[in-house]
Amino acid sequence: MTLQEAIAARHSVRQYRPDPIEPAKLECLREAIAQANREGGLHLQLVADEPQAFSGGLAKYGKFSGVANYMAVVCPRGSDEAAGYYGERIVLLAQTLGLNSCWVGLTFKKQPGCYTVAQGEVLLGVVALGYGITQGTQHPMKPASQFFSAEGEVPGWFNRGLEAAMLAPTAMNMQKFHFTLLPGSKVKAETRFSLVGSYLKLDLGIVKLHFELGAGEGNFTWAG
Repeated sequence: MTLQEAIAARHSVRQYRPDPIEPAKLECLREAIAQANREGGLHLQLVADEPQAFSGGLAKYGKFSGVANYMAVVCPRGSDEAAGYYGERIVLLAQTLGLNSCWVGLTFKKQPGCYTVAQGEVLLGVVALGYGITQGTQHPMKPASQFFSAEGEVPGWFNRGLEAAMLAPTAMNMQKFHFTLLPGSKVKAETRFSLVGSYLKLDLGIVKLHFELGAGEGNFTWAG
């Protein structure tokens, strides 16, 4: 499975089987996380065999069960977009490894002894990882016209990028993003106003990665 194929296969999963993640897959995730941290200037961390973060009332409220593995999304303050972009790369990699996942912002208990948040860094949330009881379901899709604007004919690569972006996970499935096709095959990606805006920049990083993978390398450049 490629990362592009993983975009369509991935759905948010909240209930997990007790099956442990194999050592080889954990090592693959750790290596990818280390590379993401180097490229993005982040501090993402894999936490394995640790069920306490999802053992309390918050997790039950969020309908989580069986979560014993997760990635702590730690980054320098103000690096939310990069955390979303590189964190979603790990999510899609996990899908290619046969694992399920779910971005989690609030419905978990912080476990400071299991990961490090240095001075100047923040914990934006975690990503649950493991073998889901189900493969999840596709979130409701809004009309594509809500997510872009363009003058003139829209090329196929832009449509493919948009389709991939619409499949991206966002906080509460709000999908508060917008793409503008500009002259010279440039694309501008922006957030839209939301009363619940804490995760807008994180979401923007996630959808930009999806757009890049869908549109294909070399077909466009980001504007701004």
